[in-house]
Amino acid sequence: MKRYLNIFFIGFILILSSCDKNFDEINTDPNRAGAETFDPNLILPNILASYAQNTTGYNGSILFQSMWTQTLASTTTGGANYYSNGDKYVASGSINSYIQNVWNNDFSNASRADQMEKLASANPELVNLQALGKMMKVLTLSFVTDIYGDIPYSEALMAEDGITQPAYDKQEVLYPAMLQDLETALSALDNSQRSPSNDPLYGGDITKWRKFGYSLMLKLAMRMVNSNPTEAQSYLAKALSGGIFENTADEAVLMMDADNFPNNNATSLRTVDDTYEVRWSKPLIDYLVSNGDPRLEISAEIPPAGLAANFDPNTVGNSDPTIQIGLPNGYDTSGGATDISNHPDFPGPTGTGDNVAKIGSYSRPTGIYRERGAPIFLLTYGEIQLLLADAAVRGYTTPATAAQHYSNGIVGGMLSMGSFGEAAVISEGDALNFAAASPLDISSTEASLEMINEQFWASTGLMGNFVETWNNWKRTGYPVLTPVSFSGNFTNGQIPLRQVYPSSEGSNNPDNFNAAVSNMGGDTWTTKMWWVK
Repeated sequence: MKRYLNIFFIGFILILSSCDKNFDEINTDPNRAGAETFDPNLILPNILASYAQNTTGYNGSILFQSMWTQTLASTTTGGANYYSNGDKYVASGSINSYIQNVWNNDFSNASRADQMEKLASANPELVNLQALGKMMKVLTLSFVTDIYGDIPYSEALMAEDGITQPAYDKQEVLYPAMLQDLETALSALDNSQRSPSNDPLYGGDITKWRKFGYSLMLKLAMRMVNSNPTEAQSYLAKALSGGIFENTADEAVLMMDADNFPNNNATSLRTVDDTYEVRWSKPLIDYLVSNGDPRLEISAEIPPAGLAANFDPNTVGNSDPTIQIGLPNGYDTSGGATDISNHPDFPGPTGTGDNVAKIGSYSRPTGIYRERGAPIFLLTYGEIQLLLADAAVRGYTTPATAAQHYSNGIVGGMLSMGSFGEAAVISEGDALNFAAASPLDISSTEASLEMINEQFWASTGLMGNFVETWNNWKRTGYPVLTPVSFSGNFTNGQIPLRQVYPSSEGSNNPDNFNAAVSNMGGDTWTTKMWWVK
């Protein structure tokens, strides 16, 4: 990853420099290199890394979705009160900044993908890179719409054409449009043509890109099972026909560059207040413990006793699975009725004197989650198999039974943890044994859907893919979560279903913004978007 990004930055600087020196000959804007002078292959690493980073950390996911889904929890003590946004649905002072991060960053990234597509279109040899540009736009903007609801799409990224105030597309129109664009991109991929030369994800392997694209198609199709099941089944069939992930070797996992493009979840968890504050939730730890899940030992640790050790991101805790305990959401350490010490299962503070950690000996993420070069999981084989299990239960045509897809999803999710490094490796034998001992409950449709989507929740949460955890919970309602009702919350005690639009949209694009708010039925944290169950 680092090599690709270094190539991007060095190449970009040299190209701009050469444009400036040869302006009369090239007759182009020296600050805007065209296809004749700039290799669009150099843009791809930045697009991929930026997209991955935007799914993590203070861009929103660890502050909002990780705790809305009760994957993580926090008492929001001391300096890290920004976790109240997620744990208690209570706004912190910087909430407006967190709200707009995904919107601003991902529209900028979609613009880069659009420019890469346009530059590649000028060279007949770059048909594959052009297709990847379109594919990355769909990936990026699908992430945005799943967080906010209706967004600009058909008129987005068209400032050069004079459209600076784009209309918002309704999701019922937007989703088919994205899927059609994705299908167009996939149809253009050609193994006989030149491969991308700076590809940190698949090393220019067009066959793997094709599998990724069709797996993304399957995921987007499954979003629509409650709102447009006919379209969902149609695109599910197209995805299966095109060819999806066959194993964990195919999945989209980006290894990050600790120095230049770090894993932002790790950057957050290495912040001393966050190291102390962020713990695995009680629902997640209870789920892993009750199932004897082998991921518990590699994911959770009890920090050493005392405040200093709890604040130190370099300390190693006790990963014995028999002592792990999750932190309930919705508590603090203020000394009042909601103080965590009032919970009946409170394990007690740790340390003595001035070195007391009031939060108690609750399980926190292990050191694998604090490595800035840790992987970011864009889309995994395990996710796709669990979605196929869900589809099979609903009566859709799939390659295997729901039970087999469910088993594949468990095994895939466990094997994927090995991307974190040797300390996180679970052997295939152990994964298969666990799956065999935990078969899908097929006694009823709802029993199956609950089991499948609880597993999806745990798997994506343990991989730090918190927005996808939240999206799938919105789609299915599983796991069944009890909302937090904390004083001063911004949702009337409901789990948020979306992020509100950035306040700047109301002034920058007022007419289209107001139309979108009217179409959606409001701009609140609990406004129900089109595909939500």
